[in-house]
Amino acid sequence: MTVSPELPTSVRRRPAGPPVVALGGGHGLAATLGALRHLTKDLTAVVTVADDGGSSGRLRRELSVLPPGDLRMALSALCDDGDWGLLWRDVLQHRFLSDGELDNHAVGNLLIVALWELLEDEVAGLDMVGRLLGVHGRVLPMAAVPLEIEADVHSAGGLRTVHGQSAVAVEPGRVEEIRLLPENPPACPEAVAAVREAEWVVLGPGSWYTSVVPHLLVPELSEALHNTPARRALTVNLSAQVGETDDMTAADHVRSLRETAPDFRLDVVLADPTAVEDVDDLTDAANACGARVVLRQIRVGDGTPRHDPLRLAAAYRDAFEGVLGDVGRGRSGETT
Repeated sequence: MTVSPELPTSVRRRPAGPPVVALGGGHGLAATLGALRHLTKDLTAVVTVADDGGSSGRLRRELSVLPPGDLRMALSALCDDGDWGLLWRDVLQHRFLSDGELDNHAVGNLLIVALWELLEDEVAGLDMVGRLLGVHGRVLPMAAVPLEIEADVHSAGGLRTVHGQSAVAVEPGRVEEIRLLPENPPACPEAVAAVREAEWVVLGPGSWYTSVVPHLLVPELSEALHNTPARRALTVNLSAQVGETDDMTAADHVRSLRETAPDFRLDVVLADPTAVEDVDDLTDAANACGARVVLRQIRVGDGTPRHDPLRLAAAYRDAFEGVLGDVGRGRSGETT
């Protein structure tokens, strides 16, 4: 196989790459996976299972299954880039448009749930979809049961409790505390094993309180994340999320993680300089978690809050290989 010149040198030296686990959900996790697949084929996505909106929420309520949507997106992000894989990725992502019951259902959600019913095993069903797409890596749920997110949010009207991922994600105000229901949910054993066997664990980017932080609230998974011999990287979001993280700085994101899990240690905090309001503040927050800050240009060139897969891959490569020097800022505020 001819290796593309854009691929990092670590891929050429070790074809399989290091075992890496990426945790999150939705578009944030998809961005991470799209970058990490350039560095390793030994890649496991551990996906949040608290979605209660859209197609996933409807299937969850009707069939009492794990919400499949974020799992579907992770599988799509890891599909083979040949004609076969790309075709099946498009099939998975296709949504019906109608005036009936199928409106807005994603084909992939229906396929995943069908395999769960036939195989009576969520992990086996996800592995089967992975085989269909030629996935480079593996996709696993973070917990063995569907979860509900409950948050205490402080706003101008005082402190109120908000139920459900879709509601928490858009609720204006400051999240004071977040909980999972049921309490102490069982983790997916394969996800716990992957974290324990990884060389690197990557958290973020993504919806902070509904996709990133919940992984530290599943006891067995949290224990594995605390005690794994792997090094740990946190990718800071490119912008605050309307509602969920209004007015939170990059440093606030890091501090919120420490508030949730005071003993959780990080090795690297990766951020785009254009998304950091105060570098010294971010450095202090990262140091409190045992981490160094790596500043890299990881945003797409048009300035929108989207990650460029190759830039993000190069940033992860630097973190993994210990190249921890920072880029500077030009006079215009752009990275140099």
